[in-house]
Amino acid sequence: MGNRNVVFVVDDDLGTLKGLKRLLREHGYDSIVFSSAEEFQNHGDFESACCVVLDIDLNNESGIDLRHRLRAAGISLPVIYITANDCPAVRMAAIESGCIAYLTKPFRAKSLIEPIDKVAARAA
Repeated sequence: MGNRNVVFVVDDDLGTLKGLKRLLREHGYDSIVFSSAEEFQNHGDFESACCVVLDIDLNNESGIDLRHRLRAAGISLPVIYITANDCPAVRMAAIESGCIAYLTKPFRAKSLIEPIDKVAARAA
């Protein structure tokens, strides 16, 4: 089972990565951050976290496509999607791909931490 205190964060915006890293630390989580889908996929050790916070709009890459590739590879890490470009079609695709939360930037800290606390408790 994954480490319940580690959260992966994949976002191509360095400001967002910094902010999320700080927010997670304030709530007792360590984070490993990735600025691209490729970097995240190359990490390989997907069992070492309780979940992944995944931006839907990565540089020339869709977080939802990344999610499908991971699942195809047998990786079932819980996903929290974040996006700055909310629209019904994207929301549907995200939910259909399987996620524990779908958040539109800017989101409240609580809306991110609550689902992480839930999966972390299950991973305990």
